[in-house]
Formats: sequence, structure tokens, C-alpha cells
Amino acid sequence: MSAKEISLNHAHQNKLFYFVANVVVYRDSDKKCLLLKRGDNEKVHPGKYCVPGGKLEWSDLPLEQPTRRNGDVLDYENAIEKLLLREVGEEAGLIIHDHLHYINSVAFIRPDGIPVVLAKFAARYKDGKVVLEKGSFTDHAWVDASEIEGYDCIAGIAQEVRETIDLFRKV
Repeated sequence: MSAKEISLNHAHQNKLFYFVANVVVYRDSDKKCLLLKRGDNEKVHPGKYCVPGGKLEWSDLPLEQPTRRNGDVLDYENAIEKLLLREVGEEAGLIIHDHLHYINSVAFIRPDGIPVVLAKFAARYKDGKVVLEKGSFTDHAWVDASEIEGYDCIAGIAQEVRETIDLFRKV
């Protein structure tokens, strides 16, 4: 029988994580990537430059609308793509292409003790003008591989921007 509700009742406490995805947005016209500066009130990496992204939420898994039924299992195909398309729109006001290129992943523990699995991707900019999400971000910049060094980024972001620029120059 398929799930009737989303619940943690039968979950193993030692296997619960936030799932987060980030995307390096690459603009073909000038071969630059988007950075966003996190607000000073953020729990994780306040005031640091980052790339758009966010957490997968239970509302992203509507029980009445799975994309596929796999026996008793409810599948939600392209969940990461949908998450990142939404988050880039909410956080930066932009539209990206939905073809994602995997960069890497990292698991970490937030200062409040919550474990997180983060998957990182790259995508091409499609349309829009940057409009920052109020209360979450205070600045933005489009940077190339040399300019990124002038920004106080979360560890790993500079390398991911360089990898994204190299990737899209080859494609």
C-alpha cells in the first residue's frame, strides 16, 4: 500500500538529514557565474558569498501527485531540477536551463547540529535580471575565474565556479 502521509514515525533517527542542492549559474554572454551574498542573520555561513540553492521540502513531494507509481512507492522524478529552478527564481529572480551538470557533493553538520547532504550542480543562465530575495541576500556579483578570489565565499565555491567556467567553455 502506498504512503498516505509523510511521516518520521518509522524513520531511524540516525539516518535523518536535510537534503540541499546548490547550482552555479553560468552566463554564456560574458562567461561569468553568479554569486549571492548571504544575509548576516543566516544560521549557516552568514555574510559569505554563495550560489543559489535550497532544501528539499515535504511539500515538494505531494502524495496526490507523484510523477510515477513504482509499486507501492511514490516516485518524484526531476525533484532536484525542480528544486533548483524554483530556488534560482526565488533567490535571484532568474531562469536557468533545466539541464544540470553534477559538480560534487558534501555532507556536513550545521552549527545547530543538523546533518546535511549537499549536492552541487552547474547550469546555464536562461533569462531574467537579478532581483535578490529580501531578507536572505544583501548583494550579488557576476564573476569570472580570476574575479572570484576577491569575494569572501563559502569554502569550495571558488573552485566550483572555476570548474563550471571550464565545463561550459568546453561544451
